[in-house]
Amino acid sequence: MKISEPVNLMEPMLPSLISGELQDLGIELSEKAAHLAGMIHPVVQLSIGGLVRSMNCYYSNQIEGHDTHPRDIDRALKGDFSTEPRKRDLQLEAKAHILLQEKIDTLEIEQPVSTGYIKWLHREFCENLPDNLLWVENSDTKEKIRVEPGEFRKTMVSVGRHIPPQVQNIPAFLNRFEDAYNPAKLGRMERFIAAAASHHRLLWIHPFIDGNGRVARLFSHSYLKAIGIGSSLWSASRGLARNSGEYKDLLNAADASRQGDLDGRGSLSQKGLEEFCKFFLTICIDQVTFMESLMKPGELTRRIEIFTEEEVRAKRLLKGSFPLIREALLMGEFERGKAATLTGYKERQARNVLKELVEKGLLISKTEKGSVRLGFPVNVVERWFPNLYPAS
Repeated sequence: MKISEPVNLMEPMLPSLISGELQDLGIELSEKAAHLAGMIHPVVQLSIGGLVRSMNCYYSNQIEGHDTHPRDIDRALKGDFSTEPRKRDLQLEAKAHILLQEKIDTLEIEQPVSTGYIKWLHREFCENLPDNLLWVENSDTKEKIRVEPGEFRKTMVSVGRHIPPQVQNIPAFLNRFEDAYNPAKLGRMERFIAAAASHHRLLWIHPFIDGNGRVARLFSHSYLKAIGIGSSLWSASRGLARNSGEYKDLLNAADASRQGDLDGRGSLSQKGLEEFCKFFLTICIDQVTFMESLMKPGELTRRIEIFTEEEVRAKRLLKGSFPLIREALLMGEFERGKAATLTGYKERQARNVLKELVEKGLLISKTEKGSVRLGFPVNVVERWFPNLYPAS
């Protein structure tokens, strides 16, 4: 029998009294994110954004139990797909994720909490998936159900011990979600906490038959960007994947009903939500700090220099390569005509050095004769950005 469930079953939407610890975490995240953004030349950020999107996809896939090697992700972005069906499907899934996150990173986000936007995230991702990944099995009936891009689920589901709202009530719960987490209605401090709380509450609603976890992580990336904290330079997914056990445990704890009179006044546990918010914000801070450690100009320049010297000695790069790479790192981009000045070589020799760097993807350009900026091909990532991915 269909039941009209009151939306207050999802309360509290925020910890009723934002604790000093949560406030401190929100401020720290805001300050660290601003500092990271200020460290990197805006043009270099464009290239790093592509690298971070691939990283985010890799770790988001891990959370879903889909293991896609960084090299396979890189090949997918170049249209080089495996002939093995399962690997090809996962490559297509990775490409769909990265294309969507690129849109999030580059488009203006007007209202990330709207029902329309959440549907858009699901539709944009699923429309680029292979058909094999658009089918799920009902754990009770064993019925195969097709995932319809951007469409809410049409059947009841269970997520562990949690029973999400009935299908006819999903719009009402999402309306409450939008009202509670609309950044325009929140103070600065509340927005930081809402970035964490909304992640759990979207998963609690579980609006789609499949893809809710990925949509929630992409939604959180959007929300953080919309409130001026998130950027293409860092991603929470790496931290969530590396702490997946605690992540899932705290999600479950925040699903729990109120535990007595000292646990808030809503239907759900206030303590559970607060603990999840602390965890989520701490993960974000850790990931900003990690990326900051990789981006320190002096240390990054030194790692690139050591790599380049070794490649020159091994005759895999021409002498004079490092001054060109360093210029792109420090200045963002440079005109091709500067290659001779930067290397100290004659025009023809300097052009050969530049050409090789472009061919190897260490420098990239929008046009054949346009200015060049830094590139991050997958084969240099571990040397330039150690520990970005786990050791393989």
